[in-house]
Amino acid sequence: MTTKKLLLLSTLLLFIVSLHNTAFAQKKEFSITGKVIDDDLKVPLEYATVIVTKVSDPSYVNGGVTDLKGNFSIEVPAGIYNVKIEFISFQSKSFNSKDINADLDLGTIQLGLSTNSLDEVVVRAETTQVEVRLDKKIYNIGKDLTTAGGTVSDALNNVPAVTVDVEGAISLRGNQNVKILINGKPSAMAGFGSTDVLGQLPADAIERVEVITSPSARYDAEGTAGILNIILRKEKTLGFNGSLTTNIGIPETYGATANVNLRTDKYNIFNTTGYNYRKGPGNAFFDTRYTNGDFDRVIENRDYDRLNRGFNTNLGVEYYLNDMSSITATGFWRFGNDKDITENFTQKFNDGILELETLREEVQEEKDNSFQFALNYITKFNEKGHKLTADFQYEKSSDEEPSFITETPLFENTPGLAGFLPSEKVLNEEDQTEYLIQADYVLPFGENSQFEAGYRGNFKEEITDYRLDVQDPISEQLVLSPLTNIFSYTENVNALYTQYGTKFGEFSFLLGLRLENTQLKGDIDSPLTDAEIEEEFGFPIDTNFDNNYLGLFPTVNLIYELSETENVTLGYNRRINRPRGWFINPFPSRSSRTNVFQGNPNLAPSYANAYDLGYLKRWDKLTLTSSVYYQYETNAFERVQQGTGQLFNGTEIIRTIPINLSSEQRIGAEAGVLYNPAKWLRLNGSFNYFQFEKDGEYNDIDYSNKNNSWFARFSSKVSLPAKIDWQTNAFYRGQQENSQTKSDGILSIDMALSKDLFKDKATLTLNVSDLLNSRKRNSTTITDRFVQDSEFQWRERQITLSLMYRFNQKKETQRRRPAGNDDGGDYEG
Repeated sequence: MTTKKLLLLSTLLLFIVSLHNTAFAQKKEFSITGKVIDDDLKVPLEYATVIVTKVSDPSYVNGGVTDLKGNFSIEVPAGIYNVKIEFISFQSKSFNSKDINADLDLGTIQLGLSTNSLDEVVVRAETTQVEVRLDKKIYNIGKDLTTAGGTVSDALNNVPAVTVDVEGAISLRGNQNVKILINGKPSAMAGFGSTDVLGQLPADAIERVEVITSPSARYDAEGTAGILNIILRKEKTLGFNGSLTTNIGIPETYGATANVNLRTDKYNIFNTTGYNYRKGPGNAFFDTRYTNGDFDRVIENRDYDRLNRGFNTNLGVEYYLNDMSSITATGFWRFGNDKDITENFTQKFNDGILELETLREEVQEEKDNSFQFALNYITKFNEKGHKLTADFQYEKSSDEEPSFITETPLFENTPGLAGFLPSEKVLNEEDQTEYLIQADYVLPFGENSQFEAGYRGNFKEEITDYRLDVQDPISEQLVLSPLTNIFSYTENVNALYTQYGTKFGEFSFLLGLRLENTQLKGDIDSPLTDAEIEEEFGFPIDTNFDNNYLGLFPTVNLIYELSETENVTLGYNRRINRPRGWFINPFPSRSSRTNVFQGNPNLAPSYANAYDLGYLKRWDKLTLTSSVYYQYETNAFERVQQGTGQLFNGTEIIRTIPINLSSEQRIGAEAGVLYNPAKWLRLNGSFNYFQFEKDGEYNDIDYSNKNNSWFARFSSKVSLPAKIDWQTNAFYRGQQENSQTKSDGILSIDMALSKDLFKDKATLTLNVSDLLNSRKRNSTTITDRFVQDSEFQWRERQITLSLMYRFNQKKETQRRRPAGNDDGGDYEG
């Protein structure tokens, strides 16, 4: 072969090899590997998120999650990349401008918990996690075994400073004037101000509860006791993951709840869907001694047979427009189909001799629909917290309650004594519509300062259509009663706020001012004239009112860090308590013919000034949180009982009505302890003491009184061998007294056992609610016309067995959340 041919062949071979190498180089991908661990516990972090973006092409995004051992491996073509490691509750870590032309091992990456929050001090514990901020405490209750298979109301009853009474009414520090929010907003999920719905939503849907005793200006000014903000779950890990919980119990209970989440780099879809079937037997006893009327003593024994069936679903989609902006759409729908049967066995006496015995039966059905749609838009101007958020929310709720009431004489000492006991047919229909528009702007500046301003408009209308048909004694046909009416109630609130916070040295403060205009409108459409209504109810009633209230609500929150483990907080805020629709509707609801509840349309809002001084101290295994507080409220609400002078078959009708007192003062102190003496034992307890003094009169009756009460709770969690946990919760509420009624103390104990199964992918839990069946309210009411002893048990002891199965999801552990991981940033209310 000639030299010329050899040279040509060599050139050709070199060209082919070059093409092959170029093609190989273009196709070859390199691995980015590493291991992510907790820098404190030195344990692997499973499901940590790894995000890889190309510097020259921001649209290129790759990534994955760590495995059980915290390892990850991501394949990328050659190029220059930014690598970011994230894990919920931890600070993220970035590796920028990495030139990848070979495999890259980032080694062991340690993620730490954030400690530089402007206003956050954090306490870690497995049973209860507490974060103390300038304006609130945050409790993570997701691992409370005694709430497994339970409802949101059950979960709230285990939150320090919060109590849920035997009828489901929620109090904060012993005060029922508490505002309930869902994800920071009024919501149909909380029942438009009524707390009944919370007894039907699953506790599994809760991520955390914020107890806000000194709300910042960003919050509604409503709720003189403060705010409970329930944050629902929304997973933040990449991929498809979730959990399924089923439960069964005695009395007859069963249900299922699914929490699922699908997250990619561009969107996050999350859903919680649940169905529950629950029977709730209850009972009550009333022994009333009268000073006038045909009978001097009436004894009532009531049995409640309740059936609750409910379906609820919450679907949300969060779409990331870019790295700095996102829009979230959520829809919530709840459908309830309930049936309650109440039997009221009544005995009437004179001088100890039984004169009359009757049985009253009320069958009430309830069908309710609630729908909510919400849009949230957020744009971040930088990574330092400068952002703008906008919200729109629409809610629609309808409730239909038909009931039929019959009463039958069982014994008459004198024939004909019972007289005619007419049957009643009641149809109560409620429609509620609410709109919310909100915008919030946050501007951090300097090293540790932040300015915030915003607007919120809340527009609500409630229409109650009440129809009462009463059996005519002559024709024995049902005839329309003049008490039939339509009550329309509108509440419009427009608010502007601004606040400023900063930190210098160990001292931080947050100052705010909120301006709110409240319009309360009501219209009563009734066949009765105003004079007839006044005669019927015993006091003048404005059947068409339009009231406007303009108020300024300042807030001051301070914190001084004595050390990294010790701080003192001080808060002041002014609050308003607006009367709810059922507190204003004057047409009565009747638990019996002689005991009625009646709203008062003359109610005016009450206002309160509240002060709170807190102290926190952390040791190695022990954490103490404490505070003292004082509140002065004008036009405070009080529910009073009074004789109406009207008789039904010889028995005087007793009316319960809300009124405005001139003032109420409250002073109290609370303390909470978290103690983890060993890995297998975790203890926590809290104690709250309060004293209130009320001053005022109504209808020439002085309702002034002074009383004190207290409540305490204790929880212990023991980790046993074979991955078994045992938890016991005990609660005691001390004796309470108001101007008319004295209530005995109440003790209740909940207990639960849980075991992990299938390599920690599932948890089986057995819990007993009200172990001693002692959650009963015993009260004595004394007025100038009657004395009444009563016992009431809303729900009897409940035993529940639940199974939770997790897929592509790590078993939940209680960890501190990093600064700014709250909805809206460090200063958000």
